[in-house]
Amino acid sequence: MPGGRLTQSERQQIALGLADGLAYAEIARRLDRPTSTVTREVMRNGGPTGYRADLAHRATEQRAHRRKPTAPRGTAASPQEHGRDAEAVRAYEETLTTVMMGSGMPKMMARVMASLTLADTGSLTAAELAERLRVSPASISKAIAFLDEQGLVRRERDDRRRERYIVDDDVWYQAMMASARSIAQIVDTARQGVTVLGPGTPAGHRLENVARFLDYVSESTARAAEQGRAVLHSKPHRPEEAPEETPGKAPTAPGGSGSS
Repeated sequence: MPGGRLTQSERQQIALGLADGLAYAEIARRLDRPTSTVTREVMRNGGPTGYRADLAHRATEQRAHRRKPTAPRGTAASPQEHGRDAEAVRAYEETLTTVMMGSGMPKMMARVMASLTLADTGSLTAAELAERLRVSPASISKAIAFLDEQGLVRRERDDRRRERYIVDDDVWYQAMMASARSIAQIVDTARQGVTVLGPGTPAGHRLENVARFLDYVSESTARAAEQGRAVLHSKPHRPEEAPEETPGKAPTAPGGSGSS
């Protein structure tokens, strides 16, 4: 698999793939590149609807020639636990941030969320986040307020009375439930539109179909999140261990019966 920076030709192929409606994974397969490389490239340069190969190539060249800031004396790269590759962790954090942005999360909120998710403790203070992301405390405060409102983080005081921001095992469950609630609000609004425009009119009929579809999606999302919630609290298996299975019985998904 080729490495290094994307070439201008590859960026043109990405643009063509987006124009054809191809998924990032398919574009990456055709380029023999990781899907994360294509995802990060597109989200950095206008998103799927605004991506332009020539502009993306020019912006990358400008970033490459930009002088890197000199680190203050006495500072060193953050040590990595568990023998991790610092550069690989940094690149993955950038990829995770990009994917979160692709799902609709604002950039700073996505950066904070990614940092909290990748911290082994699952918690950081405002000062730690500001230092890690090299942004102002005000930016952190705004991002945390957004994430807190969405139910994606919680706050608590440590033994030094500092406020810590935490992502716990339920964070993705909370995210799915927040999504279901958001969709349910659209359903209510669509049905209000049916009343205003008239159920027998073309616009009213269209809104009723939208409401029925999204109502189904909202209920299905909430139900699936409830059924799968136990997975978030399960202990990871060691690499050399396999999950215990009942002899002669196929493993089942959480909440599933194992039969069709």
